[in-house]
Amino acid sequence: MNITIPVGALRRASLRGFVRATALALPIALSSAAPAADLAPPDGHRHGDDAPSSPLVNKVRSATRRYLDINVALGEGWVQATPCVSGPSEGAMGVHFLKPDRLHDGMLKAEEPELLIYEPQRGGSYRLVGVEYLVLASEWAGRNPPGSAPSVDGHLANFVGEPNRYALPAFYELHVWAWEENPSGSFSDWNPRVSCERQPTSPRG
Repeated sequence: MNITIPVGALRRASLRGFVRATALALPIALSSAAPAADLAPPDGHRHGDDAPSSPLVNKVRSATRRYLDINVALGEGWVQATPCVSGPSEGAMGVHFLKPDRLHDGMLKAEEPELLIYEPQRGGSYRLVGVEYLVLASEWAGRNPPGSAPSVDGHLANFVGEPNRYALPAFYELHVWAWEENPSGSFSDWNPRVSCERQPTSPRG
């Protein structure tokens, strides 16, 4: 049984780029989706609870553990926002799934990331590798003191101006690689141990 990720949840005109990316999302085969713990390959990498941790990483794991099974995330209203995002030189981010009702609150909360990040696997399944916190710069400025910088538990978010590859207005973001060890750092944008090689190239029939 396949389901197609809806795009109607993203209505803001300022997020048309995100909507266009979502429209490219391929159907996900629920029958093949499996918990990340069952998909970790014997590659010598440390995944999930075996990877090094920090207080924020541990908090993210606690908040997202149920989403190791992507079916749970879909059932709770997460929608695919991007295809698999590859790095400019090495590694990738993965496929981003958005919780639309968190996008426009003008805040960043450790227990409530705006995006879940999955790595495509063989057979059309997906493995949870991390999360991304995202707040539009204009909405942050409208809810917080002038000159304040958004952060998550003391970790400063990165500013991304416009234009950008996501066709979004200027925004702040922070990645946390809670379910896949990242040799570049747990809060780096790109993870050389994440790949888009298994991204499906056509919808399933």
